[in-house]
Amino acid sequence: MFRKILVANRGEIACRVMRTCRRLGIATVAVHSDADAGALHVREADEAVWIGPAAAAQSYLVAERIVEAAQRTGAEAVHPGYGFLSEKAPFATALEAAGIAFIGPGPDAIAAMGDKIESKKLAHAAGVSTVPGHLDVIADAGEAIRIAQAVGYPVMIKASAGGGGKGMRIARCDAEVEEGFRSAQSEARSSFADDRVFIERYVDEPRHIEIQVLADSFGNIVHLGERECSIQRRHQKVVEEAPSPFLDAATRAAMGAQAVALARAVGYRSAGTVEFIVDRDRNFFFLEMNTRLQVEHPVTEAVTGLDLVEEMIRIAAGEPLRITQDAVRMTGWAIEARIYAEDPYRNFLPAIGRVTRYRPPAGEGIRVDTGIFEGAEISMYYDPMIAKLVACGADRAEAIDRLRDALDAYEIRGVQHNVPFLSAVVDRPRFAAGRLTTDFIAEEFPGGFTGVVPSPATRLGLVALAACAQQRTTMREAMVSGQLPGRRHRPPADWIVRDGDDDRAVTVAIGDAGSTVAVDGHTVAINGEWRPGDTLFRGTIAGRPMVVQIERRGIGWRLSHGGAALGLLVLRPPVATLARLMPVKAAPDLSRFLLSPMPGLLASVAVSEGQDVKAGDTLAVVEAMKMENILRATRDGRVARVHVQPGASLAVDQRILEFE
Repeated sequence: MFRKILVANRGEIACRVMRTCRRLGIATVAVHSDADAGALHVREADEAVWIGPAAAAQSYLVAERIVEAAQRTGAEAVHPGYGFLSEKAPFATALEAAGIAFIGPGPDAIAAMGDKIESKKLAHAAGVSTVPGHLDVIADAGEAIRIAQAVGYPVMIKASAGGGGKGMRIARCDAEVEEGFRSAQSEARSSFADDRVFIERYVDEPRHIEIQVLADSFGNIVHLGERECSIQRRHQKVVEEAPSPFLDAATRAAMGAQAVALARAVGYRSAGTVEFIVDRDRNFFFLEMNTRLQVEHPVTEAVTGLDLVEEMIRIAAGEPLRITQDAVRMTGWAIEARIYAEDPYRNFLPAIGRVTRYRPPAGEGIRVDTGIFEGAEISMYYDPMIAKLVACGADRAEAIDRLRDALDAYEIRGVQHNVPFLSAVVDRPRFAAGRLTTDFIAEEFPGGFTGVVPSPATRLGLVALAACAQQRTTMREAMVSGQLPGRRHRPPADWIVRDGDDDRAVTVAIGDAGSTVAVDGHTVAINGEWRPGDTLFRGTIAGRPMVVQIERRGIGWRLSHGGAALGLLVLRPPVATLARLMPVKAAPDLSRFLLSPMPGLLASVAVSEGQDVKAGDTLAVVEAMKMENILRATRDGRVARVHVQPGASLAVDQRILEFE
């Protein structure tokens, strides 16, 4: 067994690998860029090595520096995590040449499966079902259109070296093929330094289901069942679970057998994932093989009881598999939600900044893999993932209930995040029924995510809780010592709760066994532990178990539950009347400006001063987190001025251009 392992990654996956190493008694080495000098993975490692500037291309993607760091620290092996160099065959070769073990498959298998075109040809030869399409490199947009017409619409344009949803576009007509081809090619060039793309048929009502495999150096290969990864946005997974609510035993066995056959055909070693697209009739087709640890591996660990990182380490150390196919059991259910620093109310644009408060949930069946801490900085240079939240249960219903409560309890301040959106996804009846496809988000949120409107019962409960919180806070303030004589007073029981434009009369009665709140003629019983200063309420409201985040904001309260957030003012009746007389500040008119919706790089500007544009025309392209975001005109107009030029770094809401 290795004595020291270098983890060639950052963030939550680096911390997760180190956790297993500590349990096995293996020392760890972290690598970091300038931006990550104080990162959590650096703090958790036994030692750390600086490898370059903030940009990944000058640090985490420079194989020579990783190899040098391993040699300098005496690391006997390198775990690559996922992303960065994890699927780069030359990196594995360089480590091998330096006498350092690569905790992953051999270079030949990485190369064979890393090329999406060649991997499909190999899969077909191994008897694995593949999607109909054109598996040769496409020269230009004209050829792409001819191929798409021959394959039949809709089609999927995909980068040959792609992964993580980058370099992928769906096209349903010639015009979409032309734009999608150029965009996918450009994104692939930026992300993978390889602009080759191919085209295949797009499967309607598709489900994305993948099979986890483990293989050792002695020819032993097993599969560990499936993961359902159909909840995706922009081809990036958002919610994953194991097992799939869709597969039957026969389909599971057939997919597992094909995954094992493909792994055997390429001489695979280590943990890997074979991804399939599955149609409504449970016909399945090979998509790709990921020759690394997957982001969503914790759900497989939860239902099988295996530590996949430990298995990878043991395989790399020359040990045979410790489990046979007959011994693999999937017990219970696990669901993972990816927590990202992004603004779901602004089309999920990446967010950056300092995390001013961070309190992840805990409890039975809850696992959080994170790479940040309170006070950490979310950088524009890397993937904006904050954490992976995993909820486990005896069955799917229990896992969903635990995930819902854990999302309600997840406290993140300082940066925008997608927790409200995840709560909305989990709360959809279609999700509970397991009717999932990769179009789930587009179909359930056709106009984008605009927030969650609480039900009347939930709103009533939150109004009552806000009044109760105000009453308890006022009672505590009345007990403060050192007040002027005569200033002590008994807090009033009657309040006005201002909910938007509505004023609701509330009477609060606080007793030893709980509180009773009368709201507009309704009586709401509140039982649970909450003291002034607490940011989380756990208990029952009107007999319903609820987890609510409570945040004091000036003279008001912000309460969050189930993805909904209410800003409420709790006022005494005379003050409420006076507050109505306060003027409302009007927002500035910014309709003439094109503003950058995110921090990033201005890749291009498609218009010039004095040019007439129509609604829908492309105005500019902003690159953020290696994803290209096309900004289009929302109305007809004429460009009066271009404020910034391509290559400029943009801040959120920075003016790019303005119209007459």
